[in-house]
Amino acid sequence: MKELVRTNDSVFLSWVQAMLRADLIETFVLDGHMSVLEGSAAAIARRVMVTDEDYERAKALLRDAGEGDRIV
Repeated sequence: MKELVRTNDSVFLSWVQAMLRADLIETFVLDGHMSVLEGSAAAIARRVMVTDEDYERAKALLRDAGEGDRIV
């Protein structure tokens, strides 16, 4: 597993998941519930993870969509 994106932006998070899912890349979101435990929705960024095999393709998709600067 490799971290692709780290964000507090729930709209961007949903968009990344939908875009990668459309290209048959499975995503895993880590720390999604940590913000609830910490008491602030923006305190801890959520991490979008992909398998090692899908990482390069996922990075390319984000770059092609103009979001290459958000890749970790």
